[in-house]
Amino acid sequence: MNLYGRFFARIYDRLMAQSEEHGLRERRRALLARAEGRVLELGAGTGVNVDHYPAHVRELVLAEPEEPMARRLEEKNPGRRVVRAPAEQLPFEDASFDTVVATLVLCTVADVPRALREARRVLRPGGRLLFLEHVRSGDERLARWQDRLHGVWKQVGHGCNDNRRTLAAIQAAPFTVEQLEHGRIPKAVAIVKPMIVGVAVAS
Repeated sequence: MNLYGRFFARIYDRLMAQSEEHGLRERRRALLARAEGRVLELGAGTGVNVDHYPAHVRELVLAEPEEPMARRLEEKNPGRRVVRAPAEQLPFEDASFDTVVATLVLCTVADVPRALREARRVLRPGGRLLFLEHVRSGDERLARWQDRLHGVWKQVGHGCNDNRRTLAAIQAAPFTVEQLEHGRIPKAVAIVKPMIVGVAVAS
């Protein structure tokens, strides 16, 4: 088993604590208020979103491919359905969810277009993708730093790609972005501060 993966799973919540306390938690809560029906969360990590889902959600399924993270997820959320599956290969039937959630996960998937195609496949027509992701900066100076530090950050951040054009990937997939906000992750390292939050509809 990957020792760094186990270590990262153990410290992830502490690494994110300052960002969560200074506004990221509220961003999550506001976004997840849009979740409805049967919900699938991609790369659920340690389960930081779980308490933010509204009571009217009918069912919540948490997908997490990494064993250390999945174990932490189960420990913190007993009774929740946890499925060990990558975003690129979801073991669910077509059109079986009303909402798919991706928060700070599309930076780590191996194949973003494939992950988004899978998200669209498991969503019913008209279903929603709720996303909160850090992305490549629109400021070219900062974007150049993201490129320069990409290799180092990917190692430190356990596979995190700080310079992905995630919004373009969502727009290129079979989704219609109906709500979008650009922002900054509070208390984060500069190269991962640029953030997008939004809702896309499966067309």
